Amino acid sequence: MITIEIRVRPNAKNNRVGGVAGEPPRLVVAVAAPAVDGKANAAVAKVVAKAFDLRARDISIVHGELARDKRLTLSGDEVELQSRLAELMGILS
Repeated sequence: MITIEIRVRPNAKNNRVGGVAGEPPRLVVAVAAPAVDGKANAAVAKVVAKAFDLRARDISIVHGELARDKRLTLSGDEVELQSRLAELMGILS
């Protein structure tokens, strides 16, 4: 299991995971869903799960339920998840 910091961009044209924003750097997650009635949070779980090759139930929002900046926990192999996170953030390892 790992914990990651993300910046959500709701109402995007396409669902996308990648890049960094803010300080400290956060993984950018763009979702087409609006930030209304938890729709964006549900979309975030699905999009992040797909990007990390996990199931949506392996993703938990532990901080920032109502904010654009969120902290997520991802359940899975820590080494693989860290490697994928580095790829998505554009960090070469």
